[in-house]
Amino acid sequence: MNALASVDALMQALRDEGYLADRRLATAVFLALKLQRPLLLEGEPGVGKTALAQALARALQRVLIRLQCYDGMEQREALYEWNYAAQLLHLRAAEAQGRAADMGAAEREVYQDRYLIPRPLLQALRAPAPGAVLLIDEVDRADEPFEAFLLEYLGEYQVSIPEIGTVQAAVTPVTILTSNRTRDLHDAVKRRCLYHWLDYPERERELAIVRAQVPGA
Repeated sequence: MNALASVDALMQALRDEGYLADRRLATAVFLALKLQRPLLLEGEPGVGKTALAQALARALQRVLIRLQCYDGMEQREALYEWNYAAQLLHLRAAEAQGRAADMGAAEREVYQDRYLIPRPLLQALRAPAPGAVLLIDEVDRADEPFEAFLLEYLGEYQVSIPEIGTVQAAVTPVTILTSNRTRDLHDAVKRRCLYHWLDYPERERELAIVRAQVPGA
């Protein structure tokens, strides 16, 4: 079944993966997929925000990439790091080979993909077809400078690496941000996302979820 064919098809695809979404939630996810917009899910812990991203990745047959946010998170933990040990070995090898006169060129050589360690954002942008589902989990735990850093990715599905340039998405990632609303997110983040408040399920749906997950209960 094509999960993108309709809201009903998406609901069934999620149900097949063990996730019982109501129509309001399924509509929000469907619009995010069709419009290729990030989806911001807010709600109390335990209402199924993270589980939705996991089920959606399975339903769309995409790899799930998770960025777990926390206080004090740095950009390098979300985007990329350079393999400094390998870069240093490269420079020492160049020096040993008598290329000291051209050390400027040797220094430029170390800023290549083979020395780049991609983190979740870069992994999602570079994921081959059919692409990735990027879960930016508990974004409210990160600080405001990190929110500002996310804006380029959320708005244009691209990131800037000073030594290389701009990296754009090979295939637009399905992006889901979750928040427990421990603090208010910046309006600039909200403007770039579709929004849905995820509440605790009603009694009948909660029973259906329990029966689906624990058939013998």
